[in-house]
Amino acid sequence: MKYKLFLYQCIRSREVLLSLALLIALGLLGIFIGNRHLNERQDAIEEVKTYQEEHFERHVSLHNDDLGLLLYYVKFAFINPADPLAGLSIGQSDVNPSIKRITIKTFEAQKHDTDLINPMNLQSGNLDFSFVLIYLVPLLVIVFSFNAVSEETETGTWRLVATQTRSKLGFVITKLSVRLLLIVGVLIFLFLAAKVVFNIPFNSVFLVMFILSVLYTIFWFTLCFFIICFKKSSGFNALMLLSIWLVLLILLPAGINAYLAFKYPVPEALGTAIAQRDGYHTKWDMEKLPTIQKFYDHYPQFEKYGYPTEGFNWLWYYAMQQMGDDDSRNERESLNSKIQLRERHSAQFASWLPNMHLQLALNQLAGTSLGQHIDFLEATEKFHERLRLFFYPKIFEENLAESINWERFPPEYYRENFDIRPLRLMAPLILAILFMVLISAPRGRRL
Repeated sequence: MKYKLFLYQCIRSREVLLSLALLIALGLLGIFIGNRHLNERQDAIEEVKTYQEEHFERHVSLHNDDLGLLLYYVKFAFINPADPLAGLSIGQSDVNPSIKRITIKTFEAQKHDTDLINPMNLQSGNLDFSFVLIYLVPLLVIVFSFNAVSEETETGTWRLVATQTRSKLGFVITKLSVRLLLIVGVLIFLFLAAKVVFNIPFNSVFLVMFILSVLYTIFWFTLCFFIICFKKSSGFNALMLLSIWLVLLILLPAGINAYLAFKYPVPEALGTAIAQRDGYHTKWDMEKLPTIQKFYDHYPQFEKYGYPTEGFNWLWYYAMQQMGDDDSRNERESLNSKIQLRERHSAQFASWLPNMHLQLALNQLAGTSLGQHIDFLEATEKFHERLRLFFYPKIFEENLAESINWERFPPEYYRENFDIRPLRLMAPLILAILFMVLISAPRGRRL
């Protein structure tokens, strides 16, 4: 009966209904933006599938007698298909391309090629569902909770509550739990809407994403409970909670990002580009024999094609291209190591900040994290190597382009091996909730 009265009291408030309606509207807008993002990615994939076949046919007709020249131009598509959950958490997939179209030339020069993107759009970012969940849901929790006790005190009804209820602590917890149920109900509606719009299968990943969202909401209610237990004024509670929101969601993440950028600078990014370019371009002014010898050191199985050093030949040219990758290996490995260190330490910091942890967890579940993009690039490099090993003998033996079955090279898809560990993802949020409950308990008893 008590729950019904609290629920009726909440829903008859225009401010509460307006806040819930606004959250639903923004959540649906985030789902719409995520759906547009997924549609754009899918349209790009369909265009690539159609274009690649025409691309092969055109170049084979133009360069049938010169396979080396044909493979200078021909590009092969390697696709990272979008998970439907990426519509909920776009992450870095709007910056990092999901389609790599590469030639068999030096890979490092093509590795970080990306799509043309309006920088103004990147600056403003996407109002996807994860943004609504991480940044706006806590604000709604604060609006619902900041005066849960102070309102009773300021209106003079707290003494009446104290005499008529068995437990003042139970009264406050019940009041907050009703508000929690309202927000969880909105989350259920939004997740169901996303399931329908994105055609998301009802699997463990989707369920874990929902549970993480609920745990994050509970954390903010426990934080609000801790503040209101001090029995300060409504103005003090609101100011304190908004200050905490600002520190947790804006200042600390920005500070951590700046610290990691300072501690792990990446001058290797420029060094890799320079080493790759020098590794290739300087070979034009050098003797051919050392370049070919280095190529055979990398691929001893091709040494049977000899050491042609007179005039231009494709063996020497693609050996130069290979040197672009080989000469930049040290810088590339150092760069990858720095990026992995940043990712690892970001995850460690995030385990202490529920908002950062939730963002990283949602991106990981949706397949839109930076670490997963690095895995995609590594898979692309292996795809590139397979192409080289297949085509190098054809080029060196001067085969005709029409002798190759080009239909065996449709766009290839990347398959991610993702091992979901629900308890590891939930643990930081659960521990944060327990911590807030423990430090709130002494003051809660004094109510």
